[in-house]
Amino acid sequence: RENFIHLCNPHLEKMKEDILYHFALGTGTHDFPALFGDVKFVCVGGSPSRMKSFTVYIAEELGLASPGGDYPNICAGTDRYAMYKVGPVLSVSHGMGIPSISIMLHELIKLLHHAKCSNITIIRIGTSGGIGLEPGSVVITRQSVDATFKPQFEQVILGKSVIRSTNLDEQLAKELMQCSKEINQFNTVIGNTMCTLDFYEGQGRLDGAICLYNEEEKLQYLKEAYDSGVRNIEMESSVFAAMCNLSGVKGAVVCVTLLNRLEGDQISSSHDVLMEYQQRPQKLVGYFIKKSLGKV
Repeated sequence: RENFIHLCNPHLEKMKEDILYHFALGTGTHDFPALFGDVKFVCVGGSPSRMKSFTVYIAEELGLASPGGDYPNICAGTDRYAMYKVGPVLSVSHGMGIPSISIMLHELIKLLHHAKCSNITIIRIGTSGGIGLEPGSVVITRQSVDATFKPQFEQVILGKSVIRSTNLDEQLAKELMQCSKEINQFNTVIGNTMCTLDFYEGQGRLDGAICLYNEEEKLQYLKEAYDSGVRNIEMESSVFAAMCNLSGVKGAVVCVTLLNRLEGDQISSSHDVLMEYQQRPQKLVGYFIKKSLGKV
């Protein structure tokens, strides 16, 4: 059964051409079905370099790498986002924070619709701050919660507050967890992810330019988060979950923790250690894609 992208926008049908401005792509200048019609998996992450490295990794894992082959940035006409493709896998950077990933997702979802893609799985792979977990642990998000621990994404539209659900696909989370057990290389848990609007005060850090609370208050807040089921903190998952739900797309968030926020605020691990941590979500999602394609 083919599940196509659901667009919650009747105005798009009236447009002669759809320009995806931040991707430097458009339906009048590009053949979307020819370029992207075979895509089944979309992996998104913050930095262009990380998404290119994932493309190189998944190409090798799927046996699609060519000797000395390079992967051109499909969005080379803009400096906002980077996009790479190998076989059925599309890899896209989304920048940092809700506004940046939201813009990218609007255009990505339209791209997949114009390309007539079906049965799409979108997975965010990234980094996060852990709560009560050893650094290097991987968290598969059950649901994204806001800074008050509510499973919702709130946005002001036409001057009115609109609240959307942030639950993620439960079966997909279970499949990813099973994949982690099979590769058995690092600690992985399923838990709630707190999505904040800020890296410093919004996440209860003591090391920003502004901080008007004390360490005791910070720890009390983080322990309340832990008791509510939160296992990590990042800045994109809420709008990601909300937009996947509205578009009828299976979505997952897989993030490695770079530190335990109950023990500190600054990321002090060496560059080599951090690079190894960042590869863990790539390994897990890469294995999941291979298994889904019957290549394990």
